[in-house]
Amino acid sequence: MTPQRQLVIDAVRDLGHATPEQICAQVQSAAPAVNITTVYRTLDLLERLGMVRHTHLGHGAPTYSEQEHQHVHLVCHNCGTVMEAPTDLMDGLAERLRRESGFELDVTHVALSGRCADCPDETQIDPEETR
Repeated sequence: MTPQRQLVIDAVRDLGHATPEQICAQVQSAAPAVNITTVYRTLDLLERLGMVRHTHLGHGAPTYSEQEHQHVHLVCHNCGTVMEAPTDLMDGLAERLRRESGFELDVTHVALSGRCADCPDETQIDPEETR
C-alpha cells in the first residue's frame, strides 16, 4: 500500500460519495504532487480489489464510496439532492428480474432519478402565469 493509495482510500472514506475530482482535491491538500491520473488509476485498482465501488448518479462523473456503503441512491433531477434508501426497497424488482430473465440485479449499484419532496411539481400550471 503506497502512501498515495492510502490517501485515496482515506478521501473516499471521509467524503462518502465523491467524484474523482473531489477525491483528488482532498488528496492534494495532503500531497500536492498527486495528480488526477494517479487518483483514477488508484480508484480503478481499489474497485478491482473490492475496496470501493462507483455509482453513476447522473450525467456527470461517477461517484465512489466504500464497498460496505450499500444503499439505493435517490437523485432529484431538479435540485440534485442525493438521498439514500435501503436496498430491500428493490427486492420485488430484483426477484422479478431474476425470475423472468435470469438477470441478477446489483441493488447496491442503483441510482433512481425523480423529484424530491422539496421540489415543486413542474407540470402544475401556476394560475398567476396564465393571466
